[in-house]
Amino acid sequence: MNFVSIIFQRLLYAALLLTAVLVLNFSMMHLAPGDIADTIAQANGGADAEVMEQIREDYGLDQPFPIQLAKYVGGVLSFDLGYSFFYNQPVTTLIFEKLPATLLLVITSQLLALVVGVLLGVFSARNPKGASSYFVTLFALFGYSAPVFWTGILLLIAFSLKIPILPVAGMRDVTIEGGFFIHALDIARHMVLPVITLSSIFLALYSRLCRASMMEVLGSDYIRTAKAKGLSDAQVTYKHALKNSMSPVVTLAGIQFSAVVSGAVLVETVFSWPGLGSLALQSIVARDTPTILGILFFSALVVIVGNLLTDLVLRMIDPRVGSKG
Repeated sequence: MNFVSIIFQRLLYAALLLTAVLVLNFSMMHLAPGDIADTIAQANGGADAEVMEQIREDYGLDQPFPIQLAKYVGGVLSFDLGYSFFYNQPVTTLIFEKLPATLLLVITSQLLALVVGVLLGVFSARNPKGASSYFVTLFALFGYSAPVFWTGILLLIAFSLKIPILPVAGMRDVTIEGGFFIHALDIARHMVLPVITLSSIFLALYSRLCRASMMEVLGSDYIRTAKAKGLSDAQVTYKHALKNSMSPVVTLAGIQFSAVVSGAVLVETVFSWPGLGSLALQSIVARDTPTILGILFFSALVVIVGNLLTDLVLRMIDPRVGSKG
């Protein structure tokens, strides 16, 4: 199967999966107890029976469930996710305002976890009985066992009370004036604590897995052959061993991408990061169903695209995967 066919097949699977998620989310919201019309009326200070009937008609709540579902799916296909009664603006507009902040946080955290985790794994695998190997093991145990919100709260307390050198809330300082690089540096400073918090648990996973994979590869026959040919340790490690040990790490990164997105909700709440996580929390409290559905849809889309890219990257770094179709 050629590469174009593989991409087309994966896109078809992704479209079917996204449709299934869309239908399931809408169905679960429809089955949830309570009346959305009551929530809308309460947000406006209450309403009588006539106004309640008008609200149901305006939002299509008076129609049978299959018709509501068909209209919603049709709206999503035309990039219309409905109208937020709490924020009083289109859901699509809300999401596109918040999405860049979440993507910046999630992608940066994932890249940091991968790069640092792989480097720690390689470093400890080259000396499996040394202090560095024990450090990586203890670090992985601590990072994996510590909840994301707990790590975030500790960092928030430390850098707001004990070491006030980094901003602990928001994405930018509105009082700062200057050009692009000044604002970019300000955003980078605000990103430090949320990124460290979100990447900590995944960094521990990647370092531990990379260490185990590297130790297995370094004991292979072709590695001994490469050493016998006179190649340096750096060439053997980074040119031969690392490339062949990356497949499990990349696979895990794809599997964990959904956990990164869900973890971003907690991190954004702790650090008041203005992304989809904060928007989701406020929408749940207000029971803003159209916004909640829109956030769930985009979260599923981000996860599916992330897994699709992971699959393609895995096929590029490991030709054996592509040969299996």
